[in-house]
Amino acid sequence: MSFIRTGMNLSWSFLSLFTVLFRPKHELKRQHKAHDYSELVWGSDYIFESLNEGMRGCMTGFGKGIKPGDLIILQQDRKFYRYQIEEIDYYSDPADMWIALLKPVLIE
Repeated sequence: MSFIRTGMNLSWSFLSLFTVLFRPKHELKRQHKAHDYSELVWGSDYIFESLNEGMRGCMTGFGKGIKPGDLIILQQDRKFYRYQIEEIDYYSDPADMWIALLKPVLIE
């Protein structure tokens, strides 16, 4: 019985390795993108609200292809701020409008 279990474990390990090695290239190379909103106007192009004393933010904006893990760059009073998208939901109408939960990322 243990031989069968070991054989099944090895089969699952091989299958897992196979799926990682032969994953489509677009899935392997997906890097998080940066979306620059620093030249856009708060209140007309996007809305940003600070939450939890600056530890999080909520933003509503426009744009396609924005995904969790991507970065948003904002500017206020000539200072740049970078946030990482934790969650994002797209509206159904207009389809390129979204709302996202953000967390600040330090700019080095």
